[in-house]
Amino acid sequence: MSHKSYTTTPDKEEKKQRELERRVLVLLKKHRPLVSSLVTSSKKEAIILIGGGGHCRSCIDVIEMEGRFAIRGILDANESLRPPILTHDLLGKEEDIQKLSKTYRHFFITVGQIKEWAPRVRLYNYLKSLHVMIPTIISPLAHVSKYAVLGEGSIVMHQAIVNSGAHVGNNCIINSNALIEHDAVIEDHCHISTAAVVNGGTTVKRCSFVGSKAVIREGIEVGEACIIGAGVAVMHSLQSGSLQKYSPLLTAEF
Repeated sequence: MSHKSYTTTPDKEEKKQRELERRVLVLLKKHRPLVSSLVTSSKKEAIILIGGGGHCRSCIDVIEMEGRFAIRGILDANESLRPPILTHDLLGKEEDIQKLSKTYRHFFITVGQIKEWAPRVRLYNYLKSLHVMIPTIISPLAHVSKYAVLGEGSIVMHQAIVNSGAHVGNNCIINSNALIEHDAVIEDHCHISTAAVVNGGTTVKRCSFVGSKAVIREGIEVGEACIIGAGVAVMHSLQSGSLQKYSPLLTAEF
């Protein structure tokens, strides 16, 4: 008894493969925005922000522009805060950090720091006790030298510059347009405000605040928990706990 062979010829197999590839390309082109969104989202780590005030809004812009993390929501102690915050949901209060730490690995402190450093320090120490990840965030519009060092939980915001040999500690804010010059040291939990200048070789010790457009002379030391007002020129070293509200070179108080 003879048997007919129904084996597909190579030409037919090749045509089938080409037709399949064509259909896949048509589908990808049709649904490209959705596919791109899913692929991008899958590559990003989820992150929870702590603090929903004005500083949080600035941080959101930097985090979204940097593109490493997908913000899952915000925690805030203020019960009267109205969600959403720049389209991001308010998940709860600070008391929910421990519960969320069982689901999420990355947290970031978006509480601001002007006169009071204690809330940021408290939150940082609490997150460390939970062994979660506290990333360092750098705006793609900032310049951070490859010879500089940045600690965990710090943020370098739009148009800021951190030059070679500079060392920025943990949980710091280097705000928009700030300049940290070569070999300067910014210790943990400091806030260097918008357009402030910390000149070369200067040390700003932990928990200090440097106001907008303040200028700190090269090679001096600003002690712990100091507050330097906006526009002040600091020409000499300051003892810990100092409040510098005016420039010693000027007679008018800021």
